[in-house]
Amino acid sequence: MNVVQMKNSSSDKENKMDIYQVIEKVKMSGKIEKGTNEVTKAIERGTAKLVAYASDVEPKEIVQHLPILCKEKNIPCHVVDSKQKLGLATGLPVSTSSVVVIDAGEAASDIKSLK
Repeated sequence: MNVVQMKNSSSDKENKMDIYQVIEKVKMSGKIEKGTNEVTKAIERGTAKLVAYASDVEPKEIVQHLPILCKEKNIPCHVVDSKQKLGLATGLPVSTSSVVVIDAGEAASDIKSLK
């Protein structure tokens, strides 16, 4: 099952699902990095185009610095509801706490519309 099949009907969930769909599109045509260490490095290097992290990460301290770093560097940062769905969107068979878009590929306009 892919993330598109998991789509819920509430407007909040649809907005979050848009992020999952953008990540899936980037996976096909651009470049993403997975995991909080890689995401943090990309933000600090200035190569990040979009950051998404899961709200269900435990302990929260693992990802709590990401929105602060993104704000400092003026990088769009979105929280999603599920690390499992985030992993699926990136093509991983396991969950991931966070992902970063390095090269938007064909999803560049989609990323701009998320801002």
